[in-house]
Amino acid sequence: MRRFLIVLATIVLTGALGFSAAAAPAVAPTRGGVLIVGSGTDATTLDGHLYTDAPTATIMDHITETLFELTPEGKVQPRLALSYSVAADGRTWTIRLRPGVRFHDGTPFDAEAAKFNLDRVLNPATRANWRFLIDRVTQVSVVDSSTIRLITNAPFAPLLAHLTHTGLAMQSPTAIQRLGADYARSPVGTGAFRFKEWVRGDRIALTRNDDYWGDKAFVDEVQFRVVPDDGARLAALEAGSLHVAVRVPPREIERLKGSRDVTVQLNESLRTIYAAFNVSRPPFNDKRLRQALNYSINKRAIVSSALAGTARVSDAPIAPNVEGYSKVMTYDWDNDRAEALLREAGFSRQRPLRAIFHHPSGRYIRDAEIAASIQGLARRVGIELELRTLEFGAYIALTSRPIEQNDIQMYMLGWGTVTGDADYGLYALFHSSQWPPVGFNRGFYKNPQVDALLDRGRTTVDQAERDKIYAEAMKIIMDDAAWLFLHSESQVTGFRKNVQGLIVHPSERVIATKAWLQR
Repeated sequence: MRRFLIVLATIVLTGALGFSAAAAPAVAPTRGGVLIVGSGTDATTLDGHLYTDAPTATIMDHITETLFELTPEGKVQPRLALSYSVAADGRTWTIRLRPGVRFHDGTPFDAEAAKFNLDRVLNPATRANWRFLIDRVTQVSVVDSSTIRLITNAPFAPLLAHLTHTGLAMQSPTAIQRLGADYARSPVGTGAFRFKEWVRGDRIALTRNDDYWGDKAFVDEVQFRVVPDDGARLAALEAGSLHVAVRVPPREIERLKGSRDVTVQLNESLRTIYAAFNVSRPPFNDKRLRQALNYSINKRAIVSSALAGTARVSDAPIAPNVEGYSKVMTYDWDNDRAEALLREAGFSRQRPLRAIFHHPSGRYIRDAEIAASIQGLARRVGIELELRTLEFGAYIALTSRPIEQNDIQMYMLGWGTVTGDADYGLYALFHSSQWPPVGFNRGFYKNPQVDALLDRGRTTVDQAERDKIYAEAMKIIMDDAAWLFLHSESQVTGFRKNVQGLIVHPSERVIATKAWLQR
């Protein structure tokens, strides 16, 4: 697996390759205190099998744990599992579980609990978007109290990477069955923190799990505060009412270098930012119009201006540090070519193409500003985009409607390939089996060639061969202009200088399990 590298001019570099920890401690960690993290959006649900967004995943990673984990350095290692083995046929996986682990409600984490969780995700009635991660698993069985066995219908190359995903984390079967729909507001896991409260639109608070099976957290409590505006979030950090702020505006990096109180980290992430087209209906069922919009946008100018050079123009649908990435192509800024394609499709500056462009505000770095830049650049060639935005939970619900109800034309989102494997970044977003409402192919893209290639990528074990398969698939996807391909985003995280041990993971998680506050 590709190792994750810190990108560009990291302002603080104090950890192994692939992540930064907030200032390596010069003194022994101290316990106690409340760590306050400022986020741009609220959680959507606290049922770990039903969420679909990274801010929620950050919270769930403190409450729940997966069988395996992707380390900040890009290695897969056991977490609630101890070990695994795969039979010679590549279809039988035997996983030994860590003994003596209990959920926050005191019930045991064992083979029955692991089976319950995986079966719940696999059950179509659950409507778990993460089902695709294990949809080649045909059977989960209990071998003994600390061992489970998974049977797949064919060799399944990305399975181990997929088992690191928060959407497959272990949750208390007892709590899920007892609480029913209310479980989504009262999650119960095995993690280093327990759920305390959720005040919608304001904060989620977690308290240290003093019965945790591993190293106990240092802080008494972590609060995730919702501060949608980038400027307000940074101001709160500088004033000291936040200890950590995600998505610091990149233009502020130089100014903050001289701060006595605040440090900024710039880290490479696994996230690609894009604007997807609904290719199932006009106007963007016409490939020429999708290509025209791609040519009309000066992505390098957006990266340079809105993002102060902290991102990389997309040359593939996945980020460069994902296993299976290869440079495919870029749609270089070319207004003449854009106008020619528009004329061919019957549009011009005198008879403009009109479409509605939905975008989030406060979810990604400078997302609203970037949407406005896209609007302005597209107008120059005869494309009039009407901008619309919603609260992020409502925004996700809007883009997730089934095809017969989904009249959205174009929308901005990001996708972090958080397993580090190309299957997660391509199958979920471009395979036709993954259309909403249970699936992430929200633009309803369908290409039989791409489907066949992505299916092959899942069952091909040799990584070099998989890389070739994915390169071929990505060439088709890029040529089809399934998206307006924008950039790979970097993480810009600010924190008070008394925050120690905070981990900024390439999956866009801010991890506080080892964080402490220097007094």
